[in-house]
Amino acid sequence: MALVVALATAAFGIFSAVRANAREQGAVALRDSVLVAAKQCCAIEGSYPSSLEYLEQKYGLTINEDDYVVSYEWFAGNVMPSVVVTPQ
Repeated sequence: MALVVALATAAFGIFSAVRANAREQGAVALRDSVLVAAKQCCAIEGSYPSSLEYLEQKYGLTINEDDYVVSYEWFAGNVMPSVVVTPQ
């Protein structure tokens, strides 16, 4: 019985670690997607977009707000915005 409990606990720990790693990789991929869309906007329109919503509306960016929080800080049209993505 103790062996079954130990195996179940180990399996749960491994599953949790894999899930956390996948969420972190998803956050990195989402940040990269936001930056690519912002650079594309700058190349086409001549300046970086002032909001994340603009990228969603005009450049087809989609964000899973249930899983990630995105901080998009814009300073000026000629300065690349700061983007931080955090898994929830």
